[in-house]
Amino acid sequence: LEARPDRGAGLIWFVTDVRGSKDNEIAATAEVCLVFIDPKERVYLSVSGAAEVRHDPRKAAEIWARTDDVWWPGGPRDPNVRVIRFIPQLAEYWDGPASGKVAACEFAKARATGRKPNLGENRKVTVNLS
Repeated sequence: LEARPDRGAGLIWFVTDVRGSKDNEIAATAEVCLVFIDPKERVYLSVSGAAEVRHDPRKAAEIWARTDDVWWPGGPRDPNVRVIRFIPQLAEYWDGPASGKVAACEFAKARATGRKPNLGENRKVTVNLS
């Protein structure tokens, strides 16, 4: 799934397919966690919040990307298209070491000194949407 953030509304939207069963999964548990990874930069973001699936062709058209046509030739009005509305509540960010070699050195240094390895920064942010 490709995230389509709406920064003004504080939401993240996704286009999905009803045949992918996301609607059933989210109906069973609306509390979800998203994970975004940039392996090249070694940056990780975990965002927890609530999700809901909607059959909303107008919203689908609003967030539609040209690449979506590959999956749904009928466009945003395709009967299988759904949108997921995600409301973030908590985000946690990790900025890892610059390379695997740096991480390996940090682990070796930690073993030798008994101190925790320096594997980058970790921050938690609570998102207030009120």
